Amino acid sequence: MTIEALELFPAIDVKEGRCVRLVQGDFDRATTFSDDPAAIARRWASMGARWLHVVDLDGARLGRPSPEIAPILRRISEQTSLPIQFGGGVRSEGAVEQVLSAGVARVVVGTAVATDAALAERLFREYGERVAVAVDARDGIVAIAGWQEQIGEKATDFMARMRDLGARRFIFTDIARDGMLQGINREALLSALAAVPDAAVIASGGVATIDDVDTLVGLRAGGLRNLEGVIIGKALYTGGLDLHEALVRASAPGG
Repeated sequence: MTIEALELFPAIDVKEGRCVRLVQGDFDRATTFSDDPAAIARRWASMGARWLHVVDLDGARLGRPSPEIAPILRRISEQTSLPIQFGGGVRSEGAVEQVLSAGVARVVVGTAVATDAALAERLFREYGERVAVAVDARDGIVAIAGWQEQIGEKATDFMARMRDLGARRFIFTDIARDGMLQGINREALLSALAAVPDAAVIASGGVATIDDVDTLVGLRAGGLRNLEGVIIGKALYTGGLDLHEALVRASAPGG
């Protein structure tokens, strides 16, 4: 596994066709930032983004990709050249194929692999790098089904189990920090990185300022080379973090 620099993933969370941000995954605490997710994608592309992280919030609640998401993904693909990392309601092999056919470069799966080891092994074998595992943790325990249920398994144990089944990449989210602008949960992230030292890990949840990006760059420079990147959401929309500046910091030597 070779990771050249810390990758930044601007997040575009879609609810009822609009770009929104939630607080700790609570649908009743949603703020709308744009009626046009593709316009937001163009903005991040113009600032130098190399990836986009798109989440179908309605799909996460439905348990399958929402009807509105495929056209949105296609518009983003047509209007930017950026690869899309996508999650939300992808709970079957058919759903994986559906979103890949809509132009997605990488699919994020969580509930499906957490509850079906045979499916997990098959997805990892057939799709390889095009599948990432969502590790959504509340108090260190994995949450599934749009963060509405917990499976009673420690996040670190879950990651090790998925790695044994063939997973190559994980997205680790500390739910308590998501949308709170309180900074990353460094201790929880370090535990996640240690659980799968030979797999890539993308951090998510809590990034508030450029200091958080510097912290992650520092972790990589300090030897945690499986820290592949970070998903940044609310801080970009509220102006607390400038994407261009963050990209420059992330690409600095050691990052």
